[in-house]
Amino acid sequence: MTQSARIKLTSTNLSKLIDVCTEILGIGKKSDIKVKGPTPLPIKKLHVATRKSPCGSGTETYERWEMRMHRRVIDINADDKAIRQLMRLKIPDDVYIELSLT
Repeated sequence: MTQSARIKLTSTNLSKLIDVCTEILGIGKKSDIKVKGPTPLPIKKLHVATRKSPCGSGTETYERWEMRMHRRVIDINADDKAIRQLMRLKIPDDVYIELSLT
């Protein structure tokens, strides 16, 4: 019995995110399942501006920091065996994964 599963991947490290996506696509090719994706979603950007001078006196100079959250979505029509393989997949600490079955 096949189920459709949606995998949402989020990471600040793009190279690790792409590696996990290719591993998931490899599982899909080995077990001959229909795979859609990885579909890139818009990048979330977190902007933080802090003042360089800790005491507040002197010139007003700021440091600007930015964190980018890269996101991908993969849709899979998978059987139980393929979903078990996805659950055993080794995922780095930087990559967050969300699996929803529909």
